[in-house]
Amino acid sequence: METIMGKDSKVVCGGFQTVPLSESRSDFPGQPYSVSVLKAGYCLLQADGTIRADGTITLITGPRTILVDTGGPWDRDFLLETLKERGLGPGDIDVVVGTHGHSDHIGNLSLFPTAVMIVGYDVSEGDAYRPNKLAEGHAYRIDEHVSVVPSPGHTGQHVSVQVTGTSEGTVLVAGDLFECCSDEDSWRDVSMDTAVQEVSRLEALRTADVIIPGHGLPFRVLRNS
Repeated sequence: METIMGKDSKVVCGGFQTVPLSESRSDFPGQPYSVSVLKAGYCLLQADGTIRADGTITLITGPRTILVDTGGPWDRDFLLETLKERGLGPGDIDVVVGTHGHSDHIGNLSLFPTAVMIVGYDVSEGDAYRPNKLAEGHAYRIDEHVSVVPSPGHTGQHVSVQVTGTSEGTVLVAGDLFECCSDEDSWRDVSMDTAVQEVSRLEALRTADVIIPGHGLPFRVLRNS
């Protein structure tokens, strides 16, 4: 279950300022990895009381081609077409990361049967599951520039993906660790463990220069000098 978001605005969280980036700021080039938001997530309250929600889909390209969250099953055609526009097919994706197990984030895993799958704290290739120390609080390094980091709270095994060396510094693809730039306290309503998530959020704010949230536009983190 996801949360209802207000309009993004500059906010202060844990002593950090967070500033939303414009819709045009969806690509973060870098060496050796670049990060592109293929689809920004959303969460909208409808007149009949239902909520329309979809998770952010992010592509990381470089020595490895990495997809972070696949959207819901309704995103299947969009995802395939968007990858095709970038010269990619399902077989070109080396790693798929599902930040957590909600349907609007892992609805298209089956499109990528040859990719290494990292969903929460599970790391697998086909039916072979790789040992890792995510559950012990350690990052799982894809290489020296990209790491899957445990960021529990929204769910017990939530993860985020940290990418260093972009034009904006360190980018964190955060799933629902952050709903959006201006989630303020609304994230607490859908958190499995608010105390744990608050620690995860503060660590993200401490280490990332740009955060890509699960249901909104990327935002910049400003720190006091």
